[in-house]
Amino acid sequence: MRILVCLKQAIDVSQIKSDKTTGLLLLANVPRKISDFDKNALEEAIRLKEKFGGEVLTLTVGSEDPKTTVREALAIGADKAYIVADPILEEQDTLATSYVLAEAIKKIGLIDLILCGETSIDGYTALIGPRLAERLNLPVISHVRKLSVEGSDVIAERTLEDCYETVKARIPLVLTVTKELNEPRIPTLMAIMKASRKEIIVWKSADLNIPNDKVGKLGSATTVICTIAPKMERKRIVIKGETPEEIANRLTEALLQQGVIKK
Repeated sequence: MRILVCLKQAIDVSQIKSDKTTGLLLLANVPRKISDFDKNALEEAIRLKEKFGGEVLTLTVGSEDPKTTVREALAIGADKAYIVADPILEEQDTLATSYVLAEAIKKIGLIDLILCGETSIDGYTALIGPRLAERLNLPVISHVRKLSVEGSDVIAERTLEDCYETVKARIPLVLTVTKELNEPRIPTLMAIMKASRKEIIVWKSADLNIPNDKVGKLGSATTVICTIAPKMERKRIVIKGETPEEIANRLTEALLQQGVIKK
């Protein structure tokens, strides 16, 4: 199979700080990495290649050159990486991003499976997979937690709000995966060294004949006005007692009074 994994170079949310006065997030110079859910998609693609043979490609879209992040994907096991990097793509939403991804996939050529993380760790919209499938006129199975391939059919168990659903679809199609699907591997030193020799193809939006009004802010349906961290204040309540049982009882009473727990 020829499998393509969409990878986002996401903000490392564990490194974000906020302004203590305004609550605004301080995003300048925050490190970036492969979005966690996308690593699960990449791991599953590599496992399918190991089982059935074929090729694993990655595709990354953004306003900055993500070669360092893409090298990690190649070290993990991808065979080739495609990048669409252009300043004009800055601050675009999932509508515009899905358009760029679709145009790049059309240029890459025949793909059997397209895998995406169910969402990104910094945006959490869960829209890229479904929007991409719509643009490519392909079926989509979202929130996949178990996956198997039988001939030309993909059988997937997907997570719903209160149950699991098993569905089957014919290749080609788009899948979005959850963290339950697998445990991403850590690349070996040898794999990291080999990754430097793997091919990375970089395009700009002009290489895909993309009109400027289809991408960036002009091509986006939504605009992020600001992102503010929730205000959190400690109550500074100290629970004291002579015995562990007494402390536990007073803690329980305090939690009941605050409405944290109920009888």
